Amino acid sequence: MSEYVFVVPEGERGRRIDLFVADQMGDALSRSRIQALLRQGLILVNGEPVKAGYKVVPGDRAVCRTLPAVALAAEAEALPLDILYEDQDLIVVNKARGMTVHPAPGAESGTLVNALLYHCGDLSGINGTLRPGIVHRIDKDTTGLLAAAKNDRTHRALAEQIKARQVSREYVALLHGALRESEGVVDAPVGRDARDRKKMAVTAAGKGAVTRYWVLERGVSYTLVRCLLETGRTHQIRVHMAYIRHPVVGDPKYGPSGNAFGVRAQMLHAWKLRFIHPGTGEELRFCVPPPEDMRRVLDQAGMRWKEGGTDEDQIDCDG
Repeated sequence: MSEYVFVVPEGERGRRIDLFVADQMGDALSRSRIQALLRQGLILVNGEPVKAGYKVVPGDRAVCRTLPAVALAAEAEALPLDILYEDQDLIVVNKARGMTVHPAPGAESGTLVNALLYHCGDLSGINGTLRPGIVHRIDKDTTGLLAAAKNDRTHRALAEQIKARQVSREYVALLHGALRESEGVVDAPVGRDARDRKKMAVTAAGKGAVTRYWVLERGVSYTLVRCLLETGRTHQIRVHMAYIRHPVVGDPKYGPSGNAFGVRAQMLHAWKLRFIHPGTGEELRFCVPPPEDMRRVLDQAGMRWKEGGTDEDQIDCDG
């Protein structure tokens, strides 16, 4: 067992103990882990276990005790998958809304990795036992294309293509407001939000991030765009669109608290994916139209889903 001791300074008066400990521990502990430690009586103030709602006062002696983490491994589960392509090296799927990509403490089942392990039997082991095969990710409530590697050789090759910006990942997003420009580039570093560790933000301390966008259709109060990622930072499109004051519709984290459509999941879809097959050298190109719920929202916004874009090598999607 490890033990961390903090004395509460004057400036923290009245702060909840869980938030105080989270700031003191930094990246060492997640908020969910801190909540678990509180429930287990492993966070004490002045020698006594406290609940999450305890308000600290200056001079309090807070002790956080942690037990060794138990190694977790993803287990195979018979879950539905929308498979677009598969061979002995890799698999490409159309991920459904609400499905987390890989397990994490507190959410060990029902993920894409659980489903892939059941279907494929084995995946690359480079990312360990919780993220086998996962070369790139999309958010739980973002839908669309994702490729996974079945062996380490394929995983390394795809990771190198992403690093060299040779993988094309294109999204469609419904944004709040009417964009004036027909296209643009957001070049702004993205990192952890200093005020809320569960969020990302444009910050000078972040890593370089570039998103290109083109308008597909305009409405009175909304704009449909396609976005091309040049980098792949966490929540990049969501953060960048909020940064230019056109957040993604339905985004509960970076957008307004409500919307006219009553949706509580971001209207963001991984539309197109293109990369070189590491084994054959063939260029693989995939495209899937947005899911039905997103197209219903487009209809309500006075828009019709249709193909668009400016690149000569655009590929068509049905729908």
